[in-house]
Amino acid sequence: MKTNIQEFRNSSIKSIFLVLLMTVFAFSAQGQEKKNKNAKYTTEVNGNCEQCQKRIQKAAFSVAGVKSASWNIETHQLDLIINEEKCSLGDVKKAIAKVGHDTDSVKSTKEDYDSLHHCCQYDRL
Repeated sequence: MKTNIQEFRNSSIKSIFLVLLMTVFAFSAQGQEKKNKNAKYTTEVNGNCEQCQKRIQKAAFSVAGVKSASWNIETHQLDLIINEEKCSLGDVKKAIAKVGHDTDSVKSTKEDYDSLHHCCQYDRL
């Protein structure tokens, strides 16, 4: 009789442990979000000329994980391909703002904007 009680307790403990272990694995699997290694984004960046284009693209490429960056002078659209495991769109926008160009969500400081060549100083909103 004593052996049956001990076996029951041992099997209950094992069952509880297995349920807890499976729960932990289930939650950890849900929490892992697969990041895109070739995420494509288009964002607006203010600028005027070819000097701006070079500066904007250079700033974008300075961020680790940027695979492609192409800014269109006429449309002010920056097309990006980034590895989201290494960087985010926000990282790229911050780097561009740091060299004096406003993006749709990150604005450059007055000092960074004022350091632009006079032909590159666009109308700020």
